[in-house]
Amino acid sequence: MTDSPVDGGSTVPTPPAAPQDAPDALPATLWDRMRDDPQYAPEHLALEAVRRLGPEAAQWAARERALRPDIVADELADQAIRRFVNRARLSGAVSGAAGLPGAVIDVGVLAWTQARLVLHVAAAHGVDPTHPDRAADLLVLQKVHKVAESARLALGVAAGRERAGALFGMAGERPLGKVMLQLGVRLARMAGVRAAKRFFAKLVPGAAIILGTWANSSATKDLADRSRALYRGGARRLPEQRQP
Repeated sequence: MTDSPVDGGSTVPTPPAAPQDAPDALPATLWDRMRDDPQYAPEHLALEAVRRLGPEAAQWAARERALRPDIVADELADQAIRRFVNRARLSGAVSGAAGLPGAVIDVGVLAWTQARLVLHVAAAHGVDPTHPDRAADLLVLQKVHKVAESARLALGVAAGRERAGALFGMAGERPLGKVMLQLGVRLARMAGVRAAKRFFAKLVPGAAIILGTWANSSATKDLADRSRALYRGGARRLPEQRQP
C-alpha cells in the first residue's frame, strides 16, 4: 500500500490496485496434466489452485481491508461466499457441450470455482491462501481425503509425477473415452454429491438442456460452511490420522 499526497503535504493511504480475477476456465496446462494422470486429478487441481488462485485471494482480502478497515472477517468471508456460490450456480452451462466432454468440463469448472471460494474464505480469516498447506485443506474440505495426512501424501505423489513427467503421453495409450470418464468421476466427487449426480445424468442424451439450469449452490454452500468452520479465528484443525 502506498501513500498519496494531499493538501498541506500530508498523505493518505492508497488501497492496493484491484487484482485481476483469474479466469473461470481451468488452465489448459492443468487439463493436460489431469488427462494424463486422471487418478490424481483432484490433487493436481488443488496444487494448481493454490499456485494460481492463492495470490488472487490474498490481494482481494488486502484490498477489501484497505477500503474498509472496520470490516470483520466473517463479513469479508460472507462477501466471498456469495460471489462464488453465484458462480457455482451458473457453472453448469459453462461448456455449452453435451455428453461426456461437456460433463467433464462442467464439473471441472465447478471444482475450480469451489477451490477459489475456499482460498478466499481462508484469506478473509487471515490464513495465508498461498501456503502449500492450503492444497491439503482443499482436498479434505472437498472430501477427496478424510484426513490431512493422506491428502499430503497424495499431493506429494501428484507433485512428483508433475515434476518428473512420468505419465506424459500415458493417456494416448488408453481409450480417450475411458480416460475422460475416470477424470470426470474424480472431479465430480471433488465437487460434491450433487455434481456427481449431474455428471452421470448429463451423459444421457437430451439431459444437458435440463442440467444447464441445475443449481450447484447446495454443495458449494456446504463447502463454504466447512471452510468457515476451519478458518474462523485463523485456526486450522484438519483431522489427522490416528497413530496406531
